[in-house]
Amino acid sequence: MYDTCIFDLYGTLVDIHTEEEKNELWEKMGMFYGYYGAYYQPEELKITFRQLIAQLEAGQRGLREDAHEAHPEIPIEQVFLKLFEEKQITADLTLAVHAGQFFRVMSTEYIRLYDGTEEMLKALKQSGKKLYLLSNAQRIFTEYEMRALHIFHYFDGIFISSEHGCKKPDLRFFEKLLDTYGISRSTAIMVGNDGICDIKGARAAGLSTLYIRSNISPEEELPQADYRLERMDMDQVKQILLN
Repeated sequence: MYDTCIFDLYGTLVDIHTEEEKNELWEKMGMFYGYYGAYYQPEELKITFRQLIAQLEAGQRGLREDAHEAHPEIPIEQVFLKLFEEKQITADLTLAVHAGQFFRVMSTEYIRLYDGTEEMLKALKQSGKKLYLLSNAQRIFTEYEMRALHIFHYFDGIFISSEHGCKKPDLRFFEKLLDTYGISRSTAIMVGNDGICDIKGARAAGLSTLYIRSNISPEEELPQADYRLERMDMDQVKQILLN
């Protein structure tokens, strides 16, 4: 029935928990920046980090007048670069990426595939289906995490919001993926764990939908979808997508 499967990542294929409030994170990040002459107290660094994100996100909202439909995303490495600049330290983008990845490692409590994920992806590929990723995420985190979890190679195309200036459920993000790869809406299905970002957004783009309620799904009523799973079950996902 479907020859193209479009997946969300976190909460759909990958179970992850990050904690950005813990003091140790900001202490270690302060040490990292201090190595390069950008001296911060932990609380100062946390506040400045959040202020810079808010400023950069506000600058993106001009992308579209009807802001309730636009969900812009920023390349997070720009924030880590500006943290050097705030202390009059000259740094290049490579160092900013390293700072961002150190932040991700320090803030991640765990990251793992849901049981049966790789087997499901492998079965879909072996059946000849095209697989794509459409994720609200950061390239400097997500690509490395997908490679470490050994699932990067299953995908025929990967769209990450930080590279496109918009994110789900913005219709533009869906259409960019569909147009780039010439995906037919009539034979494609979106698989995700978020009723608004994944399911409502995909339905607006004319896609069939499979909703999975996972341990990190938003607290919400079950959305309208072609298929709905009230708990994570990759065997069920595989059966639906292979039919």
